[in-house]
Amino acid sequence: MLSRAAGGGGQRLLFARRGCSYAASLSTAAGHSVITMDNMNPQVKKMEYAVRGPLVIRATEIEKELQAGIKKPFKTVTKANIGDAHAMGQKPITFLRQVLSLCSMPSLLEDSSFPEDAKMRARCILEGCKGSSLGSYSDSPGIEIIRRHTADYIEQRDGHPASWENVVLCAGASEGIRSIMKLMIKYEKGARPGVMIPIPQYPLYSATIAEYDLHQIGYYLDESTNWGLDIAELERSYTEAQKVCQPKALVVINPGNPTGNVLPRENIEAVIKFAYEKKLFLFADEVYQDNVYADGCKFHSFKKVLVELGEPYCHMELASFMSCSKGYMGECGLRGGYAEIINLDPQVKAMYLKSISAKLCPTTLGQAVMECVVNPPREGEASYQQFISEKTAVLSSLAQRAKMVVETFNSVPGMSCNTVQGAMYAFPQIQLPPRAIEAAKAAGQAPDVFYAFQLLENTGICIVPGSGFGQRPGTYHFRTTILPQPEMLSTMLEKFREFHTNFVKQYQ
Repeated sequence: MLSRAAGGGGQRLLFARRGCSYAASLSTAAGHSVITMDNMNPQVKKMEYAVRGPLVIRATEIEKELQAGIKKPFKTVTKANIGDAHAMGQKPITFLRQVLSLCSMPSLLEDSSFPEDAKMRARCILEGCKGSSLGSYSDSPGIEIIRRHTADYIEQRDGHPASWENVVLCAGASEGIRSIMKLMIKYEKGARPGVMIPIPQYPLYSATIAEYDLHQIGYYLDESTNWGLDIAELERSYTEAQKVCQPKALVVINPGNPTGNVLPRENIEAVIKFAYEKKLFLFADEVYQDNVYADGCKFHSFKKVLVELGEPYCHMELASFMSCSKGYMGECGLRGGYAEIINLDPQVKAMYLKSISAKLCPTTLGQAVMECVVNPPREGEASYQQFISEKTAVLSSLAQRAKMVVETFNSVPGMSCNTVQGAMYAFPQIQLPPRAIEAAKAAGQAPDVFYAFQLLENTGICIVPGSGFGQRPGTYHFRTTILPQPEMLSTMLEKFREFHTNFVKQYQ
């Protein structure tokens, strides 16, 4: 039961529970607030995460307005702002969900409708759990057998040894990235630590850097070479940053988010040599390693290239990250991922493991998903044919959709889009008329934000403005996912074409 009562200078909520009363003051008087906007952590106020920013809040409001019967020039909202495959209609991979079901309800292991290889994976996971239950805590770095299988997966992928003790399972790659970056927080000789990140970048990095009070060092990707990574630009960025901070780390996202580029091997070699020369810790964000579509493009892991470069590069500190949220799996909500951390000072590693122990452990469901990713059905096993068929269908469809997006945007006057070589996004450039830029200024918005809000209100399509990722001054972009299913994507792209054409005419 919940009731309201007045008194004591403000409203109170009275909760009756099991015969006891609890009171929670709702007073908004400034003198009653311990945490205020003036005294709260300023780094939290600095944080921004454009992927779930004001546009998404407005998109959710519009969905509710549509449900309430308010008339709009569209019937549904298309949330192309975030890489959430299942939210956009992708079906789960059968084998993965079978193993999760068996782990969650072990009594199903007696059910003959489940294939034996799925049961084998589930038994293996459960045997690694305390009390043979996913409901128990695991070790903080994750269930040992899954860490061992992850090392086997990395070894098979790269053709070089991998140690399970260098593998840490995490609640999605994001948590793994944050836990390593946290180690950088220490001023040296009065200088703030700096982290080099690509521009455009995935806002997890800028948000984490702000939260941890690190210095963001942006290096521009080259749009004219399909978002290539130019070593001369790394040099420029590093040299300028040295004047204001102490650069300590270099982040590379490959395949690229939001840019959709895939780095060639020679580029990766050059980046590794640069990081060695500057004594930078390397972050290799490789969560899209299964998502490579363009002919002639191939994923090369930083770990593989670093090892094959030999002395002295093979001794560099490197953290590389993988996730079950992307790839062909798209299991964003289950929060599974891993970090492989090599060449870390043993004493630092001990401190790192102590740090993650304070969070107890990553979700065991997420860990179970990663077991399926790194230890999928093998040829000859019962689930192999269906698994390969489903995996291939997902990746083939994504490749088709990547092509659809690029062809459409490049056919619209005033828009240009580089080839989506991999990942799940396109990052087109848009030419905005001067009057549109003036209208944005009058509305108190950045021009690409103004454009994105107009798109949302007129078509129901939610994207992320390029300013949320960073872009060269004077250019305007947006990020859209390629995840809507083909029919929905085709409709979305035609709405986009019509909107952009009308927008330009309106502000010509």
